[in-house]
Amino acid sequence: MIDRKRSAVDWIDAVWLLFIIGLAFLPPINEVHKQLILIAFALYQLFEGKLVARLPREGPTISVGIKIVLATLLLDHTGEMGINSPYYPIYYLPVITAAIYYGPIGTLLWSSLASLAYCSFLISALEEYELTREAEGLLALRILFFFLVAILVNRFVVENRRQVARYQALSQTLEETNRQLQRAEADARRSERLAALGQMSAGLAHEIRNPLGVIKGSAEMLVHKLKDAQPLESELAGYIFSEVNRLNALVARFLDFARPSNLELRPVQIASVLDRALDSVQTQSPDAKVRVERHYAPGLPNIMVDEQLCGSVFVNLIHNAYQAMEAAPAGQDARESLLRLSIAPESSSGRAGVVVTVEDTGPGVPSELREQIFNPFYTSKKTGVGLGLAIVAKIVDGHRGWIKLEDNSSHGARFRVFLPSSPA
Repeated sequence: MIDRKRSAVDWIDAVWLLFIIGLAFLPPINEVHKQLILIAFALYQLFEGKLVARLPREGPTISVGIKIVLATLLLDHTGEMGINSPYYPIYYLPVITAAIYYGPIGTLLWSSLASLAYCSFLISALEEYELTREAEGLLALRILFFFLVAILVNRFVVENRRQVARYQALSQTLEETNRQLQRAEADARRSERLAALGQMSAGLAHEIRNPLGVIKGSAEMLVHKLKDAQPLESELAGYIFSEVNRLNALVARFLDFARPSNLELRPVQIASVLDRALDSVQTQSPDAKVRVERHYAPGLPNIMVDEQLCGSVFVNLIHNAYQAMEAAPAGQDARESLLRLSIAPESSSGRAGVVVTVEDTGPGVPSELREQIFNPFYTSKKTGVGLGLAIVAKIVDGHRGWIKLEDNSSHGARFRVFLPSSPA
């Protein structure tokens, strides 16, 4: 495409130079000044676009002014008294240039200036000749054609600009619609995937929980019976008991993921929910050296949410941020462990609500993994089953909101959660 565009411009430039050469070889041929002026016209026309691009405000004025001056000089060297020069149509160039760069009023003003430049030759002509009625009509006809061409070209240019603006607005609308459609398709695919995995997880969890209960009860009885007589066997039975508890906790996570979200909605202040989630994580990690910054917009509206489920969303995100910063390089200064919590009103797809941002200074999430972190059973941690963010996404989806992992200019991860004022 680039090569074609360059070829088209070169072809137009070649045609322009061909026309100028044609004018140079028309009478008077021996007039060197005429040929120099035409060469100046040609060269300036070739570089006019660069001048206007470099000086977008002053460039059009300079272009029209230079062309009026060159046109006036050309008439002065190609006709008796200038007014009778056959090259008078050269004034169409500055007139058309003004029509391209300016609006209707600017076009009329520049056309008037070009007409005055042409009429200026009357000053010297009237000193020797008398202006007849026929000459007056011919002069008026030429000047009227200046204005006629200027208005016609300007009208075309203005309409073309309107069409371009319409196409640009339509293109932006289509791009935004396409982005929304892609997001909707991604959300639909994720919801379908979550629903299928949820059904599978529920079935597996129920099937696993029953034998686990038997194993747990048997291990507990063995611990009591062998506690004094056989301490080694009792310790091994204790291991069985503790591992069964761990598996029970894992099954509970499966059920949390598979269980339909029965939201108990009521109006709450998201700031208080976020603060309680932060306090819960700080209680679980008392030794963590993390500095917390809060940026809450004033006058935040109440949001209809399930307070307990939303609290688990923020607990999960903040806990992940703490773990990410704990996994930072050993040489990192503790003062660099920073957690930023932000809440601001926002509208999404015509719905009002708030956006909660959880941003940390940990190692961040590699770009190739960002599309997978909300998938169930995907995790980059050595421990865990990868259900945390999947459950978070499910809860947010249940509130008809969205959660995104955005690019962060600095190190770390930035999660944004949108919750609408009303999920309906």
